[in-house]
Amino acid sequence: MMWEIPEGFRSGFVAVAGRPNVGKSTLINALLGQKIAAVSPKPQTTRRRQLGILTTERGQIVFIDTPGIHRPLHKLGHSLNYEAQQALEEADVVLFMVDASQLPGPEDRMVAENIETLAPKTPVLLVLNKADLVEPGTRPARQREYQALLPRAEPIWISALTGENLAELQDRLFALLPEGPPYYDAEQITDLYERDIAADLIREAALHHLRDEVPHSIAVRIDEYKERGDTGAYIAATLFVERESQKGIVIGKGGSMLKKIGTTARQAIEAMSGRKVYLDLRVKVRKNWRNDEATLRQFGFALPPSKGKKKHRRR
Repeated sequence: MMWEIPEGFRSGFVAVAGRPNVGKSTLINALLGQKIAAVSPKPQTTRRRQLGILTTERGQIVFIDTPGIHRPLHKLGHSLNYEAQQALEEADVVLFMVDASQLPGPEDRMVAENIETLAPKTPVLLVLNKADLVEPGTRPARQREYQALLPRAEPIWISALTGENLAELQDRLFALLPEGPPYYDAEQITDLYERDIAADLIREAALHHLRDEVPHSIAVRIDEYKERGDTGAYIAATLFVERESQKGIVIGKGGSMLKKIGTTARQAIEAMSGRKVYLDLRVKVRKNWRNDEATLRQFGFALPPSKGKKKHRRR
C-alpha cells in the first residue's frame, strides 16, 4: 500500500453466495469496473473461488466470487459447493444474492440454509438482483418471499447489469466491515494469475458458443503461457470433454466451432491483458472426469474432506 492509511480505514472479506446464474460474477465485475470473472447466461460458469479486490480511500473490500450452490450430480458438483461453503465460513459479511425477477426456488432455500448453518453470526445482505426486470409494484411482495428464507438478512435492490444501487451497496458494505489495514496492495484487483483468468475466459467462450448438453462437461487446462516480447503472448490450452461425440461438437465441421471459441476467447484475453495474444486450442477426451477425484485435483478443484475427517478452519 503506497499511501498513508486513513483513520477509520475498513477492510474485510465479503462472500457473494447464491444459486447458479443469479449474477454474482457480473456484480463483482461491475463493482471493480473491469472484467476479472467469466460470465455466461448458463449456470455454473464460475468453478473456483476468485477474489475481486476493491480498494478506495475508505477501505478495501475483498469479494469472494463463489460457485453457485446447487444440488450436485457428480463429484465436481460437490467440489463447487465445498468451495462456496468455505467462503461462507471465512467471510466478514455475506451477500445472499438472488435473481429477483424469478420466484424463490429450492436452490435459493439451500443457499439460505447454508448461510444460516455456516455463518450464523455473520452480517448478511439480501441482494435482490435484476431489479431492472421487476416492476416497482411487484417488488414488495417479491422481497417478502425472499426474506422469508433468511429473515435476518438486510434487503437491498440492485441491478448488476445497469448499475442501479451499486453505490449504495458499496456504502453498506463499508459500514459493516471492521476497521483494519488492507490485505492487498491498492493496485491488485484479483488473486488469480493471468493464465488462470485466461482458462476461465476460454471456458466462457465455449459456454457461449456450444449447445446446452456440452459446456458443463468441459474443463480447460493451460499448457503453455509464454511472453513473446513486443509481439504479445503465446497461449496453448487443452479443452477436455468426457465423450468422443462431445469432442466432435467442440471441434465442429472442419474445425469451425473450435475456431469460433478461439476467436472469442482471444479477444477477451486481449481485452483483459492489454496486449496481443496468439491462442492455440486443442481438444481431448478424459472420460467421466467430473467423477474422477484424481483428475479433479489435477484440474485444480478442491474436494471436501472424507467423512470422519475434521476440516481445519482458519482462525
